Amino acid sequence: MYDWALSAAQTTLMTAVFPIYFVKVAGADLPPAKATQALATASTLYLIVTAVLSPVLGAVADVTATRKRQLLACTVLGVTASAGMFLIGRGDLTLAFWLFVAAMIGAVGATVFYESLLPHVASGDEVDRVSTAGYALGYVGGGVLLALQLAWIQKPALFGLPEDSTLPARLAFVSVAVWWAIFTVPILRGVPEPPRVREPDEAAGQSVWRTTLARLGETLRSLRQYRQAGLMLLAFLIYNDGIQTIIKMATAYGTELGIGQGSLIAAILVVQFVGIPCAFAFGWLAGKIGARPAIYLGLVVYTVASVLGYWMRDAGDFLRLAVLVGLVQGGTQALSRSLFASMVPAHKSGEFFGFYSVFEKFAGIFGPLLFAVAIEMTGSSRNSILSVIAFFVVGGVLLAFVDPAAGRAEAQAADAALVPGK
Repeated sequence: MYDWALSAAQTTLMTAVFPIYFVKVAGADLPPAKATQALATASTLYLIVTAVLSPVLGAVADVTATRKRQLLACTVLGVTASAGMFLIGRGDLTLAFWLFVAAMIGAVGATVFYESLLPHVASGDEVDRVSTAGYALGYVGGGVLLALQLAWIQKPALFGLPEDSTLPARLAFVSVAVWWAIFTVPILRGVPEPPRVREPDEAAGQSVWRTTLARLGETLRSLRQYRQAGLMLLAFLIYNDGIQTIIKMATAYGTELGIGQGSLIAAILVVQFVGIPCAFAFGWLAGKIGARPAIYLGLVVYTVASVLGYWMRDAGDFLRLAVLVGLVQGGTQALSRSLFASMVPAHKSGEFFGFYSVFEKFAGIFGPLLFAVAIEMTGSSRNSILSVIAFFVVGGVLLAFVDPAAGRAEAQAADAALVPGK
């Protein structure tokens, strides 16, 4: 259910409503391409911050058994920033910039601790199904809220809202805060905090920061021990760059091309509902052919979408691309998450998912940065679309060298050497 809660921020703030609002309202005093560039810069900034903090906070959560407490802290930050977006008016680019950065730091930070719980709630033969089911529920949650938002943005009079006003969009940001807060309750009440355990070389009563830094150092030095998980991280770093670029920049790119706000949001809504059965289908497919071949299928479809995106001209093209992306978006990301989870020691899941977040966020840095550079050099985003294909090709080649069975054996051996206690 936390996928359901968090999807509101991802769908409304990262993908659909806020990027359009940022370009057309907060950035109204700038040319559209410059406003898009400012959004790409904001994305780069929050990604750098979370990339630096995630492994350290993840390791602290492992050592102190505070995954849920830190998840709550990040949620409070994200919810507060989302609610604050109600105050953004025409030309308030600086306010919009920093509230977006804060909301996304909250969302990304919460994701680290949320995903680190996966190995503790799903056994090895369940992890693909549970992960894809989470993504499917996320699509439902994000889709339902986005449908409501689209209704009052497109037909404000039906809800007693003024026409030609920013109020409907600003209420959408407040609805994200409310949705996110309410649906965080199930994970806080229903999922137990995994108990703290010590590694064999850790003394009882050793300071938290000393233990945290020692574990981080050991993990960095011993990625050879967890070679398959490390190789998976590297492959994920590359191909996820392409995925994150498409997610983050799609509506800003469409706005730059002159596609209307209603058409853009409707297309994102289509992605949500197409993604529900397809995410479940990817979980079934992984059970039949394995997670890695199913991820390859997703990368092929993304490559085709990138080629078609170069030729996109109107709302119809955008909608067709949205359907194509919706077929594979949730499944590809969910199986990447579950494949990695199956190859990391459960007792160090916070730390490892902190590194996973680092690689995921650094992946998200290069794509938006590429957009910003391409816009600066050419005045248009179109020329950067085809370059995204390189991320899928190189990441796919690296993924071919990952041995999931060997990775699971490495993780199980590490967990077998644990010492119970504080």
